[in-house]
Amino acid sequence: MRAMVLRTPGGPLHPEELPVPNPGPGEVLVRVRACGVCRTDLHVVDGELREPKLPLVLGHQIVGVVERTGEGVERFSRGDRVGVPWLGWTCGRCRYCRTGRENLCGEARFTGYQLDGGFAEYAVADARFCFPVPTGYPDLQAAPLLCAGLIGYRALRMAGDAERLGLYGFGSSAHIVTQVARHQGRRVFAFTREGDEAAQSFARRLGAEWAGDSGQSPPEELDAAIIFAPVGSLVPLALRAVSRGGVVVCAGIHMSDIPSFPYELLWGERRLCSVANLARRDGKEFLALAPRVPVRTEVRAYPLERANQALDDLRSGRLTGSAVLVV
Repeated sequence: MRAMVLRTPGGPLHPEELPVPNPGPGEVLVRVRACGVCRTDLHVVDGELREPKLPLVLGHQIVGVVERTGEGVERFSRGDRVGVPWLGWTCGRCRYCRTGRENLCGEARFTGYQLDGGFAEYAVADARFCFPVPTGYPDLQAAPLLCAGLIGYRALRMAGDAERLGLYGFGSSAHIVTQVARHQGRRVFAFTREGDEAAQSFARRLGAEWAGDSGQSPPEELDAAIIFAPVGSLVPLALRAVSRGGVVVCAGIHMSDIPSFPYELLWGERRLCSVANLARRDGKEFLALAPRVPVRTEVRAYPLERANQALDDLRSGRLTGSAVLVV
């Protein structure tokens, strides 16, 4: 099968021919149709996430069709369309798994990081962690729901019932969260890189009532802010923008160091928290909600062999919406 393989962090992905994997007990073999490209993939490629399986097939926003099932699989059959997310396996025994917090499992394995992912024609996945893909979404438009959508939804839940919501970094996740937040009756304020008029226009088109540079103050205090950009210096800015009792949610798996800031920015019962991975509950809830909003994902398609170009475009900030590989 064709695959794009990472052999050395910091290096490019290499096109290779690999054997088609066999599904083990409890697993499904998925014929990949599309796979979203995520900032987390960049963190793996750039060596910021430091324990990848090598060599590695990246990709954790997989949409495909079940080709074969392993022993004991009853949830899916050959021909079913499924989505494969970041969380690929958990132990099921630890106190986190037993209390509905499987996203914090210390033995968890992740698709496209410790498990080969979807930058290939085929992928094997644990059937327990796959989701049926909502009908009405073409493969390319469905792929970003599997991470940008799921992590964004979890971050939105952690923002509580905030009416005035700030989104720092307007990319794949933020463009989905904006639609969900507006559906819920929230007001969205979008923050982008300095001078990024394309992203600001994109945010306003999706329903943000204000869009500006990350260093600017919003026209009124926020009840909550979600930081999608992996930039630690945004944390003090977001804390300064939220009102007393507000929350700042850091939604990325990696972020540059947070600079020191005066305690007065945190005082007033402001809260700072992080999102770690996702749980299957997030997937079930969000994939049921997305068609009701309805969430519309905007994507730029790349052939599988141009995965390096997709990563470069994501790194440069030239993308609005989501990058998706057509496999």
